[in-house]
Amino acid sequence: MIGIIDRLIKIFDRVVIWLAGVGAAIVLVQMLWISYGVIVRYGLGKPDRMVTEATALLLFPVAFAGLAYAMREDAFPKVTMATDLFSPKVRKTLQIINHILMFGVGGFFAYAGVSATIRSFNSGVASEILHLPRYWFWAPGAFALVIFSIYAALRLIRLFSTPANSGEF
Repeated sequence: MIGIIDRLIKIFDRVVIWLAGVGAAIVLVQMLWISYGVIVRYGLGKPDRMVTEATALLLFPVAFAGLAYAMREDAFPKVTMATDLFSPKVRKTLQIINHILMFGVGGFFAYAGVSATIRSFNSGVASEILHLPRYWFWAPGAFALVIFSIYAALRLIRLFSTPANSGEF
């Protein structure tokens, strides 16, 4: 069982890295588009309404694209000064609780994101200025949240199956 979980985690590690790269690409597009908007607004005196809507709509996918990568790199904010004082068993218990919370919150947002994507697809609603289907903006964020939830579940299973004194939890 542990071997299967480790193989699945390695597969998801690759997906997580690609998602972080997509998030970085979206940030680059936003940066260039906002820079263009500033130049057009203040340099040419003609504000571009698309810039504001596009960057706002791209905030949802970029916000969640790096979430699983942060988990992979153990980059979430923590107070290790206090937890380092505890025994390995207590630290492992706290990590399990932390992963359960992350899985729960990630699962809730994944459900909300997938639900919003499906509803916007079914309704056929488009963005007001860009006239692009709204689900194009919902789908990447929903996908990233589903990947995060699955990744959190796999890491939680591995935490349950790893002994507290192994140092790998």
